[in-house]
Amino acid sequence: MSPYLLISSPSPSHPVLFSQFINPNSLHIRNPRNYLARRHPHRFSVPRSSTAYAEEPSSSANLAVFGGKKELSGVQSLVDGLSPSVRLASSVVIVAGALAAGYGLGYRFGGTRNTGLGGAVALGAASSAAVYALNSCVPDVAAVNLHNFVASCDDPGALKKEDIEGIAEKYGVSKQDEAFNAELCDLYSQFVSSVLPPGSENLKGDEVETIIKFKNALGIDDPNAAGMHMELGRRIFRQRLETGGRDADIEQRRVVSPVQAFQKLIYVSTLVFGEASTFLLPWKRVFKVTDAQVEVAIRDNAQRLFAFKLKSIGRDVNEEQLVSLRVAQLLYRLSDELATDMFKEHTRKLVEENISTALNILKSRTRAMVASRGATQVVEELEKILAFNNLLNSLSNHPNAGRFALGVGLVSLLGGEYDGDRKMDDLKLLYRVYVAESFSSGFLEENKLVALNHLKNIFGLGNREAETIMMDVTSKVYRKRLAQAVTSGDLEAADSKAAFLQNLCDELHFDPQKASEIHEEIYRQKLQQSVADGELSEESVAALLRLRVLLCVPQQIVEAVHADICGTLFEKVVKDAIAAGVDGYDPDVRASVRKAAHGLRLTREAAMAIASKAVRKMFTNYIKRSRAAGNRTEAAKELKKMIAFNTLVVTELVADIKGESSDTMLEEPVKEELKHIDEDEEWEALQTLRKTRPNKELAVKLGRPGQTEITLKDDLPERDRTDLYKTYLLFCLTGEVANIPFGAQITTKKDNSEYLLLNQLGGILGLTGKEIVEVHRGLAEQAFRQQAEVILADGQLTKARIEQLNGVQKQVGLPAEYAQKVIKSITTTKMAAAIETAVSQGRLSIKQIRELKEATVNLDSMISESLRENLFKKTVDEIFSSGTGEFDEEEVYERIPLDLIINAEKAKGVVRELAQTRLSNSLIQAVALLRQRNRAGVVSSLNDLLACDKAVPAKPLSWEVPEELADLFAIYLKSDPAPEKLSRLQYLLGISDSTAAALREMGERGVPIGTEEEEFVF
Repeated sequence: MSPYLLISSPSPSHPVLFSQFINPNSLHIRNPRNYLARRHPHRFSVPRSSTAYAEEPSSSANLAVFGGKKELSGVQSLVDGLSPSVRLASSVVIVAGALAAGYGLGYRFGGTRNTGLGGAVALGAASSAAVYALNSCVPDVAAVNLHNFVASCDDPGALKKEDIEGIAEKYGVSKQDEAFNAELCDLYSQFVSSVLPPGSENLKGDEVETIIKFKNALGIDDPNAAGMHMELGRRIFRQRLETGGRDADIEQRRVVSPVQAFQKLIYVSTLVFGEASTFLLPWKRVFKVTDAQVEVAIRDNAQRLFAFKLKSIGRDVNEEQLVSLRVAQLLYRLSDELATDMFKEHTRKLVEENISTALNILKSRTRAMVASRGATQVVEELEKILAFNNLLNSLSNHPNAGRFALGVGLVSLLGGEYDGDRKMDDLKLLYRVYVAESFSSGFLEENKLVALNHLKNIFGLGNREAETIMMDVTSKVYRKRLAQAVTSGDLEAADSKAAFLQNLCDELHFDPQKASEIHEEIYRQKLQQSVADGELSEESVAALLRLRVLLCVPQQIVEAVHADICGTLFEKVVKDAIAAGVDGYDPDVRASVRKAAHGLRLTREAAMAIASKAVRKMFTNYIKRSRAAGNRTEAAKELKKMIAFNTLVVTELVADIKGESSDTMLEEPVKEELKHIDEDEEWEALQTLRKTRPNKELAVKLGRPGQTEITLKDDLPERDRTDLYKTYLLFCLTGEVANIPFGAQITTKKDNSEYLLLNQLGGILGLTGKEIVEVHRGLAEQAFRQQAEVILADGQLTKARIEQLNGVQKQVGLPAEYAQKVIKSITTTKMAAAIETAVSQGRLSIKQIRELKEATVNLDSMISESLRENLFKKTVDEIFSSGTGEFDEEEVYERIPLDLIINAEKAKGVVRELAQTRLSNSLIQAVALLRQRNRAGVVSSLNDLLACDKAVPAKPLSWEVPEELADLFAIYLKSDPAPEKLSRLQYLLGISDSTAAALREMGERGVPIGTEEEEFVF
């Protein structure tokens, strides 16, 4: 048989029997990492910088990334020169030739067909092994050529998927072949390592796109690519262990920074694989990292990339940049919140740069430069801030704002370098400069107002702070414009000064109220200059009047300013005059007071108010010393000093202020108030009050009285003033008392002239005539009451005692009307105590109460309500126990409650309660008296029972022994009662008509009944 018969041409649908030996690609291994470990047992790839790759797109750079070109062995070179079809045909020819040769040799040497077949098998096996060895190196050859192709490529990023597939098709291998796939993974791993920045270098932003493009060009599957990312993570992790010791070089760790490299790998890998990264990249399981750490790595790197992107955003940002920034944020997987904060922080830093520049100019040591053009430069920087703020505001309102980066809006310094109290002063200074520059033209434009409001919001100034600065600057501008208007005569020439000033305020957007305050301040300064020599001249008065008209200063403001400034000067003069004391108020002092009072052009009311304040303060000091005195005599001496001070100093001071002579002053008003009292003879009995009115001789000795216009009426309460007056009145009554040995006291001085001083003291204290009379009367009444209580100790008023009380009344000088009130009060009090005692002891009946009432005795005030209620209860109880059997409803329910002044309804309740109680008690008492054979008592008890029944109608009563009820009825029958009483008693005792008739018949025949029969028998 021909050996060629064993070989058939392979078909695409039916592969040859030993095709697995010819095409070893069908035996590829799925895990390329094991193959890589076998191929490169000692290979270690360190991440390389991508800058070299970017700057030198040459084969030398690629060699640094992918390594040098690989050489082919002899067999591999042979295979490399054969195409897949030639290689297949050669393999078939070799195997077929070996089979034929083997069959021929076997048949030739063996001479049989079996030996020929054995030779064919032997040589076929050998040829098959050779063919297999030849074809098995095809994947390695393809991998070497793939490596050399990529390494020789000028730009790995420009690789195309068709190039890789062309190499695989050239050698007839599949991308899933172990050797070829391992080379793909190796190339991908090296490329990723070269793209990732080493150490602490930040990502550039194009790494993810570059890696994805290269991965797609290689055609590597995501699981294999993810495996390479995990392998890179293992390398970095091992590198961290190698450089993480305590003795490791700090500089080396800073440059290599495995932690940051690992974080960048996590971030880039997550973006490369997208949503599939959650199951393709098991960071937590392999490297024992938490989800939070993965999130931190993604967040930090996203922030770095976004921050790098933000560097391109300047003060001239446009729509395209904002759209690009938004796309970058989504690409970087940065959260909206962080993106918003980062954009706002970036815009804040841009504004802070302008602020720092403006502050440096403003705080420059070259003051001349600052004065000339420094302020202009500062304003220019602030204008840049406002322009940038307006641009962002307009972009935030753009129709396509939804596509823009987040955080676009008004600028704020919150959270930045100038967010704090320490920097607020600098911001206020800049704001002040801008406000001052806004008034450079002499008025404030509307656009400047808007700009100032925006600048205030940017700086974070409060409304009060901004208004304060604005008011300060505007006030200076207003003063300057006002001075120009006055100097040029424009204000004086204006028909309406008020309209001119109002227009000026409108131009400057100045509050008219603040302008009025400035006018007042200008007028005040002018007045201070005018009174520098202590008085106002006619020229100064005319100038002040002209200024007042120009500035439209109201009259009340003018008076208040004069009272303040001129009043201060006058107050000093008054205090100096008062401080001189009683002996120091000489003609020179009086002249200075008159000059100040009239030269300062103060009104009499204003001058008196100032003097009153100083004088009352001195009066208060005297009173304090009087209260602090140890006894009444010392206290009276201090008050006497105050009276002398008032007479000798204050009176002269008032006369000088008024411009009058002290000799022509009117008598004090206290005398006029008491004049009508003198005409009433009833008050003549008040001797102490009469003594306060001196006769002519005494008035001449003591001189003229003191003034009464300045008093302490509004400084002290009425009670304190009356107590002070009473203290001096007691001193007048007792005189000056001195202590002598052995604890005795003697009166060393007692003069009626003290009463005149007492009258002046009343004027100083501001007491009215009525109040003074009340003090005198009260003291007299107190003395009379003390002696009257001793005389009327038992409450009995006899003729002798009345005469004795009249003598005491004349002695203390108390009017008869008030003496009678005191006597009545004492007797009433004593009588009330006696009446209450009598009521509580039961010695007072309703009859006596009515007699007291007829005698106009007020029972309501003398007898308490509880005692009156007890008295009513006692009276009703007496009615129910009187034995008469009578009960007058009108008497009990109306008259007695009216006499006792108690509630009628409450009285009815008391009567019902007592009647119900006494009803049963009267029956029991009647039976008891029946058993004691007391007929009169039985009749009396039955009458009480009938009286209770009249008050509260009762039902028939029950008793255990009915015969005793019949005996009670028989005894009451013999007492000859009224028919209606007998009939009611029959009903209450439950006696039938037949029994009652029998009892009547027995009584008429004289037959002994009940107890009579028993007594007879006994």
